[in-house]
Amino acid sequence: MIQQVTKGIKISVETNFEGTFFKNYKMHYAFGYRITIENQSKDSVQLTARHWKIYDSLNDIETVDGEGVIGKKPVLKPGESHTYNSGCLLSSPIGSMKGFYKMVNFTTTKRFKVTIPTFKLCAPFAVN
Repeated sequence: MIQQVTKGIKISVETNFEGTFFKNYKMHYAFGYRITIENQSKDSVQLTARHWKIYDSLNDIETVDGEGVIGKKPVLKPGESHTYNSGCLLSSPIGSMKGFYKMVNFTTTKRFKVTIPTFKLCAPFAVN
């Protein structure tokens, strides 16, 4: 598990290899990840957007921006957490992801970014 705290918001990431499949005459490697966002600060916050950089060892970097996470913009009071599952497809068995969440602090009304630490995506058969 990878973890990082930014401005009182703890991000924990667990990954798993889901398998391979062919699509459009090309092999794809499917990875899943579970992210827990925990509010360790004294203020209520809301996640409003996400930004990802997806690194594939055989391709260019893919950038993904969007509102919320899996269709939600969770509000987290102090001590609360939000966990969600998602995934990505790579054209190789090795890659990584990193990014940040855009959040707003309800007490100060200030917007801030929370770092999503770099986590590796690696099929078990690709590691010695």
